[in-house]
This record gives sequence, C-alpha cells and structure tokens, in this order.
Amino acid sequence: MNQQVSPPRPSLRRELGKWDLTALGVNQVIGGAVFSLPAVLAMHLGSWSWVGVGLVAMLAMAVALNFAEAGSRFDGTGGPYLYTRAAFGRFISFEVGWMTWFVRVSSWASVVNVLVNALGFYWPAIRTGALRTSVISFVVLSIMALNVRGIRQSSFAVNLLTIGKLTPLVIFIGMGLFHVSWAELAPSGSLSLERVSTAALLLIFAFGGYEVIPVPAGEAKDPKKAVPFAMIMTIFIGAIVMTLSQVVTIGTLPGLMTSKTETPLADAALLFLGGWGALMMTIGASVSVAGNNVGAAISGGRSLFALAEQGDVPKVFAHIHPRYHTPDVAIIFTCLLTLVLALTGSFTKLAAVSAVARLVVYSGTCAAVLALRRQSRAPFTIPGGPVVPVVALIVCVAILYGATYAQLRAGGYALAAGAVLYLIAKMKR
Repeated sequence: MNQQVSPPRPSLRRELGKWDLTALGVNQVIGGAVFSLPAVLAMHLGSWSWVGVGLVAMLAMAVALNFAEAGSRFDGTGGPYLYTRAAFGRFISFEVGWMTWFVRVSSWASVVNVLVNALGFYWPAIRTGALRTSVISFVVLSIMALNVRGIRQSSFAVNLLTIGKLTPLVIFIGMGLFHVSWAELAPSGSLSLERVSTAALLLIFAFGGYEVIPVPAGEAKDPKKAVPFAMIMTIFIGAIVMTLSQVVTIGTLPGLMTSKTETPLADAALLFLGGWGALMMTIGASVSVAGNNVGAAISGGRSLFALAEQGDVPKVFAHIHPRYHTPDVAIIFTCLLTLVLALTGSFTKLAAVSAVARLVVYSGTCAAVLALRRQSRAPFTIPGGPVVPVVALIVCVAILYGATYAQLRAGGYALAAGAVLYLIAKMKR
C-alpha cells in the first residue's frame, strides 16, 4: 500500500551573521537616551560624568560576558530562557522568559510613543487624536509585516537604522573633539552617595538592551560563536560612543551641569557645527528611536515563540510560516498587543516592571553560568573563574537596591502573574 508522507514541518532560517546580531544589540543599547542622557549625568556627577560612563560600561561588560558564555552553549531561540531552563528547570526559566517577553512588549509600546512625540516637535498635530492613532498603527503594523516576511528583511532594516543612528553620533564626536575645552573635563568636587547611586542606576539602564542579542539565536548561522562576539562588541561600541558623547557635550556646552535641556547633543552641535548640526542630531534621535521599534519586534516575537516551542505556552505560538519561515503567530500576537498598549497608554502602568524584569533576566543568566559550569565547560569561558559572574550578580543586586517601592511592587505582580500562567499551563500539560 502506498503511504502518504507528510511534508516536513517548516523551520526557522539561519540567516543572521555575527554583525547582524551586533547591530541588533547596538540598536537596543544606543537608543534615544544617548541623545538626552549627558545633561542628566552632568547634573548628578558634574565633570566626573564621563568617568562614570566608563566605569559602568565595565560593569555592563561583566554582565554581558555571562550572556556570552551561556550563549556559546546553545543554538536555539530564547536566550536567557534557554539558559535558565537548562540550569534550573521549567518554573524559573518560565518566569525569565515571561518577564523577557512582557517587558519587551510594554517597552516597545513606550518607544513607539516616544517616536510620535519626537515627530510632533515638527508636526504638533501628530501627538493627539486620530492622527496619532493612525501613525502609531502604521508604524506597528508595518514592522509586524516586515517581521513576518523574514528575518533577513528585518535584520536589514535594523542594520540600516543602526548605521543611520551611529553616523550622526560619529560626526558629532569626530568634529566635536576638536572644539572640546579639556579643562572642563578635569574631575573636580566631591560627590554624595545619593548622586552617585542615582547616576549609576541610570547608566545601568542606559547600557541595557543587549539581552535581546541571543533571543533570535535560532536564526543565526553560527550562534555559539556569533552570540559571544555580538555581546562583547555591543558593549564595546556602546561604551565608546556614550563615553565620547559625554566628553564632547561637557567640553563644548557651557553650563551643562546646571542646565535642564532635554537635547544636550543637539544644543552642543548647534554651537560648533551650526544649525545643520543640531538638525542632524535631531534626525539621528528619531532614527534611533525607529531602530528600537524594529529591534523590539524581533526580540519580542521570538521570546514568545521560544516559550511555545518548549511547551510552556500554547503551541499555536510556535507556528512557523511555511513560506517565510518566521514565527508568524508569535510576531502578530506580540505586535497587536503592543499596538493596544501604545494606543491606550497602558504601557505607562507597566513601565515600573522593567527594573525587576532586568534583575530576573540578568541574575538568572549569571547564576545559570555558574550552575552550567558544573555540568561541562562552555566553548567560550570567561577567564578568572567565578569572579566575573559574582561581580555581575552584585550589579544585579544594585539594580534591585536602586529600584523604588512602586517598581518592586509592579515587578512582584508581574512575577506572580507569570506563576499563575505557569500553573495553568502545567495543569493542561
């Protein structure tokens, strides 16, 4: 008898190289904040601020190295979710995966509103009413369509937008260094513990976002090598750009330490480059925010897909498009939920979750590195034994220490909601 052979189930396409993953990481780390952060840092740290950027970059690298080591062990989609699953089992990994996806959706809803507000500087009517709704819907649905069509297309958009945001920053730094008053950079004055801790927490969050790099590893050509490379290069590039941006802004913009400007880079560029320089930085900020939107969609959809692929949420979210080989259901659901949060403004209530979410994702990954070392040696191993993972865990505790009561409460609610979802899924299994 003739037996019918069912066609093979479609799988994700491995099309991302190490520089594609690097662009994804740089795109998330160097976001809109880099264009406004120098003024806030100068207010808290004064002429010490550029030193502070460099020091926190080293702490961020300590955490990123843990992602690099853990990532060298896996070639599937999910990143921190997979690491903690292998180290600690289903429940803890579900909480990590849940928080990763949950925060990515709420943060994307926030970022798309930032993009609309930035465009509203030149077109005020876009900030309210039907026009705002139309623009937000167009942005989210266009990114959704792009993501469904293929990882190659989405990655190309991220690469292009990353170049678009780095170009004005490189011009600003390259030309600005010739106009810096170096005497302004000499660290002076005493700093209170309160100011230092506030600025450090701001910087830790400013360097955040690199945790998205390993999430689409299931679509990378050689993830066990590409993820460690992208992790290290992302923090290195981010550290150089943020530190030198701080140097140029302090050295060229008088009164920065007492200024309340929200556009310090544009203000500084206006002084030494003229009107075209200020316009360039304003456009760069808009491109930067646009890039964050595309990157958030890539990592958000894949985070939900990973949960479904491992059986922790309904299998429908693990569906792969037969033609485009993308996790289409997970992408569409993530994008539509983001659209609802963006249009209703609900993301503002969810923003407080981010502090605890990063603690869960970062500390879970660092602890997983120590646990997985007992099982086998990773292809990429951080030198120095347990020193770097322990330092990274201390950084995670600092995030928790700096969180407000509202952030801790919101994070606790989100973790509790994740626990309920896990128990429901477990009963169905």
